[in-house]
Amino acid sequence: MRAFVADLGSEKYDAADHLFSANIQQAFPADKLKAAWQQVLARAGRFQAIQSLSHDASNGGDLYSVVCKFESAQVTLAIQVDAEQHIAGFHVTQMSEDGPEVAWKPPEYAKPDSFEERAVTVGQPPYALSGTLTMPKGAGPFPAAVLVHGSGPNDQDESYGPNKMFRDLAWGLATNGAAVLRYTKRTRQYGAQMTKDAAGLTVKQETTDDARAAVAMLAATPQIDAAHIFLIGHSLGGYLGPRIAAGDSQIAGLILLAGSARPLEDMVVEQVKFEVDAAGASATRQGEEAIANAEADRRAIDDPNLKPGTTVRFAGTQIPSDYFLDLRGYDPPKIAASLKIPMLILQGERDIQVRMTDFNLWRVALASHKNVTFKSYPAATHYFMPGTGPGTAAEYNTPNHVETEVLEDIAAWILKESGTPARHK
Repeated sequence: MRAFVADLGSEKYDAADHLFSANIQQAFPADKLKAAWQQVLARAGRFQAIQSLSHDASNGGDLYSVVCKFESAQVTLAIQVDAEQHIAGFHVTQMSEDGPEVAWKPPEYAKPDSFEERAVTVGQPPYALSGTLTMPKGAGPFPAAVLVHGSGPNDQDESYGPNKMFRDLAWGLATNGAAVLRYTKRTRQYGAQMTKDAAGLTVKQETTDDARAAVAMLAATPQIDAAHIFLIGHSLGGYLGPRIAAGDSQIAGLILLAGSARPLEDMVVEQVKFEVDAAGASATRQGEEAIANAEADRRAIDDPNLKPGTTVRFAGTQIPSDYFLDLRGYDPPKIAASLKIPMLILQGERDIQVRMTDFNLWRVALASHKNVTFKSYPAATHYFMPGTGPGTAAEYNTPNHVETEVLEDIAAWILKESGTPARHK
């Protein structure tokens, strides 16, 4: 694994490509490998060194996690190998500004003596997921919410650097009288197995099935008000929220946090352009190539001749074509407009990943729905944490918490929709 990363770091793409398994080498030749790595370099700067390497042989495969130091970021690569120790897949699992680890501390609005937490399992083998149910103290029954992650192999807290958006939400909402279920995303807990069985992967396997399983688990849990289970989707989870709810009558309402309203491939092109511009790399070779590669990825995904059973490059990773074919024609605001359940749609105005453009698309599509509430927060980022000035990815690595106003708005909405009296704090 060190040789592969070293070859990438030295931009020796032919040498790195020769370490792939035959199938991956055919689908991911050196020119595509170069394009993928150039996107990483455009965001993280020049490769400097491998910092650590760990190995996980559980869950039916060999998975290596390689933490690398770049000029302006720390990048973790997940590398899957086959029985012959050839590379069968790799992707970026985390990119954060390098720096010492900072311990998470509870936000002021979370009162740990007002709730209890217990470990739970969401779903069934072979993809049973570890999770945590945060339950207010008292007799109940309590309204409840399921937290649905954004893109990438997220942990149950949706951790990014020192920050834990989902733990903030779980502890804050439980303090206010709502139970919260969060769980490890399937692509994180079973990364090796998911990479091995990637053919035919869609958002159903990545997100939808597990979200619905979490809702069903809550509905069968004592002390939970089964008539008032809400889905809180962040980013990709918000994008998929209407689809998840459309097929699950147990979901009493949707809370969409920075939910994208446009196709994923369009969002990534916009994000790459922003990142390149923010890094001052617009006129550099790496910056121009990163934008060109993102646009080429979009063209390949949107190609009317794209067939099932193949792969396309997306954000530096080879993804089954089935993933995008499944989402063709999916219009989240349109599906949301077909639903009768109440919705709360929130957006950070300093979000650099999902923009006010998306928020306004939701507003237009749902303008006539009296049971839909919209609110944006001038200081909030993509993770609904406050800051000042133009948004940057670097600020995600500063210890912070979900804004108090955001937490209180979500809590008040859940209590109102469920007819639950507010707790006196």
